[in-house]
Amino acid sequence: MTPPHVSPPITKAPPGSWAPAHRAMRRLVRPVEELLATEVASGALLALTTLVALAWANSPYASSYHALWVTPLSLSIGDFTIGTTPRFVVDEVLMTLFFFVVGLEIRRELARGELSEVRRAALPFAAAVGGMVVPALVFVVLNLGRSTARGWGVPMATDIAFAVAALALLGPRVPPALRILLLALAVIDDVGAIVVIGVFYTSGFSIAGLVAAGAGLAGILVLQRLGVRRPLAYAGPAVVIWLGLHEAGVHATLAGVLVGLATPAVAWMPRETLARSVEQLLDRVRGEGSLELSLSELESIGREAIAPVDALQHSLHRVVAFGVMPLFAFANAGVTLDGVSFAGDGAMLVLGIVGGLVVGKPVGIVLGCFVATRVGARLPSGVTWSGLWVIGAAGGIGFTMSLFVAELALEGAAHDAAKAAVLAGSVLSALVALGLGRMLLRVAPDGRAQTESEAEQSTSS
Repeated sequence: MTPPHVSPPITKAPPGSWAPAHRAMRRLVRPVEELLATEVASGALLALTTLVALAWANSPYASSYHALWVTPLSLSIGDFTIGTTPRFVVDEVLMTLFFFVVGLEIRRELARGELSEVRRAALPFAAAVGGMVVPALVFVVLNLGRSTARGWGVPMATDIAFAVAALALLGPRVPPALRILLLALAVIDDVGAIVVIGVFYTSGFSIAGLVAAGAGLAGILVLQRLGVRRPLAYAGPAVVIWLGLHEAGVHATLAGVLVGLATPAVAWMPRETLARSVEQLLDRVRGEGSLELSLSELESIGREAIAPVDALQHSLHRVVAFGVMPLFAFANAGVTLDGVSFAGDGAMLVLGIVGGLVVGKPVGIVLGCFVATRVGARLPSGVTWSGLWVIGAAGGIGFTMSLFVAELALEGAAHDAAKAAVLAGSVLSALVALGLGRMLLRVAPDGRAQTESEAEQSTSS
């Protein structure tokens, strides 16, 4: 008999299930769950879908690959019909969800992350600015006055998933502070890419569309002031923002960023209130209160104890990492290499993108950090100049965002050449990051990453 006020133990298998089968299923599922919890898995899936797209686009069935993404799709409601294509759905609709998660990440970092204080944000900000400006300059120097000059924004971006995955392959050689610095500068890099897309790669503005988008954003703020907590209630204003930006000539995926930045970063129920409320509910459960009602209230309390920006990011991260991003790569990485011209302007385009990613990114990131340290910023504990060259090289893995900018900036043969250059530059940057990491970063005997002084001491001894 269970003693009073003591929770009964949870059985090893759910009621009605066969314990051996349940244990076998858990053994099968647990490694998958652990794999999904890492950025390495996301990067691996992106690489796989990219290879499949490239193989398909360069096979005897290449025409079917390209035809797939321009297949007419339609949705009819009575006399109202919407026509679109799979490419539009992926690039314009699903990528809005990607940008929404980016907006949530930026909002969280601004609220209580690496960007919440000027002192903490100075170094990653300088690194990100240098990592955007120098690659763009490399591209401009090689393409100024050419028809390809419009692609200067392509080598500016960093793909967080691939960059973090590359560092993860180096294992304990990479100290946590170095990973945090990479994440922070990648978030700022995303902000810069968003600004570049919004300002330089739009087809013109429609005042009516901007007014509609503004009305949608105002609707979100009004709902927040009214205390509306259900995420689904904000879907309507979010759609209005998307339609408004699309009508305005601004890339509609930026609606995701706006909604993400407008998401509250503070939980409704503080930790102290949460503890008291849970204790009161436990007292009721132990007494004669309704168990169903108590559990319902407990679920509500748990939901309100987490900031909306955290809850949404947690629920959508895997959807984006293992759904939207691989699908985008599958739709956009399929370049038929036989049709890519590397002569004339095409050669300079490829050199500009590859050079910007492989050379411009690490030089810009390290140069930005150097300037920041000369005006008062300090390298975080565990971050060395050798480590900065490693994350600088990893920052050259542009991929998702670079492909996205290439979609907006270039057309025809230049567009295909730019995609091929992004893929080549990203692969080379990953290889350079791994090579530099093996050469410059050391692992201490206790399994942790060595600092620069520790490495020197171990070498001298």
